[in-house]
Amino acid sequence: MTCIIKRLSAEPRTVSLSREDVEKLCLLARLEITTEEIADFSAKLSEILAFVDQLQAIDTTGVPPMAHPLDRPQRLRADRVTETDRHERYQRNASLVERDLYLVPKVIE
Repeated sequence: MTCIIKRLSAEPRTVSLSREDVEKLCLLARLEITTEEIADFSAKLSEILAFVDQLQAIDTTGVPPMAHPLDRPQRLRADRVTETDRHERYQRNASLVERDLYLVPKVIE
């Protein structure tokens, strides 16, 4: 299958993340970075966002979605049982079990 990709825009927009943006992203991602690393992270993340922006500018009208870039059938294994049922053995280690279910303390009100 041959695809013709037409770019809508010759140049991607410049995306620039502020120090506050990087700090908030790191907080949300639970990443700990030093103040010296913020400028480097900002530059790298800005490059990634610019690339995403460039990808979004491509006209994909008429291009069918695909799971794999190669037109090949997926290799499937035989659908057969490969392991025995050991749930009773595993549940012997659990502190609380009822009707084959693990009981745990309630954590959400």
